[in-house]
Amino acid sequence: MTALWLLSSALLWAPLAQAAAVPACSGAAPSGTLTATRVPGSAPASSEPGLYEGPVWIGDALYFSDFSFGPGFPSHIRRLGPDGKFSTAILDSGSNGLAVDARGDIVAAAHNVKGVVRLELASGKRSLLAGTFQGQVFNSPNDLAIGADGTIYFTDPSFQRAAAPGGQDATRVYRVAPGGKVTVVDAGIVNPNGIALSPAGDMLYVSGGGEHGVVRAYPIAGGVAGEGRELVGGVAVPDGMTVDCQGNLYVTEHAAQRLRVFSPAGKELAVIKVDANITNAAFGGADGKTLFMTGAGALWQIRLGLPGKPY
Repeated sequence: MTALWLLSSALLWAPLAQAAAVPACSGAAPSGTLTATRVPGSAPASSEPGLYEGPVWIGDALYFSDFSFGPGFPSHIRRLGPDGKFSTAILDSGSNGLAVDARGDIVAAAHNVKGVVRLELASGKRSLLAGTFQGQVFNSPNDLAIGADGTIYFTDPSFQRAAAPGGQDATRVYRVAPGGKVTVVDAGIVNPNGIALSPAGDMLYVSGGGEHGVVRAYPIAGGVAGEGRELVGGVAVPDGMTVDCQGNLYVTEHAAQRLRVFSPAGKELAVIKVDANITNAAFGGADGKTLFMTGAGALWQIRLGLPGKPY
């Protein structure tokens, strides 16, 4: 690693606490079958095939990763501003899933360095928060969630493993404690993908498993995730997830081109259809009630009746 990443542990971790607050909870969860619409002007800037990923709402704008399937999976972060215009926020981000910390900076699952990084929006400074486990870099960090105490949970499948040399001997879900210690949450899901925390931060959710995928739920006590249980089965190629203020889960099914909404007990509440392969979702807008969804060169939106988490 270059000197770019060498910052003190205290400097890196202190501002992560209290991330991802949800607006006041009021309204009704979606029900039935709904259809999202494409955001005008969101077509890819490049002709190279790839994906939009990791939507996160920060301030008055939506940020998302835009990466191609070329060598190294080159990626940058785009911004949808309040005026409806798109711009490039961070070049060469090497990112997939994104989150926001308490000071409004992006925390990214970065396949280019095979780790979890902070990307400061104001200065462009980049710092590594987690880079190795048992002396080896990760496979291709995919998605992440941040607890109120600064704990980071992230998934590490093998989808972009070829982006850089090295990797792990298995695909896992990891916990990064405040201070940087990395431990394993779950090693039993093949290519874990989406990850989210409940509004109270007392439950961790992880999706993965491919064509016949699952969503698992892990109770959290003292900032540590306990043993997981299957909450939802039969999920077709699960990808990213988000959570509304009532704790309902919004789970994308990549090739099925849909997002399904489940109650905290795992009951299906609604289906939101899109017109291309879908990757992830996040709540945003001035009142937090617009659901944004990313996919294969596409960004969709739909107004809902209650707010949710910004990633």
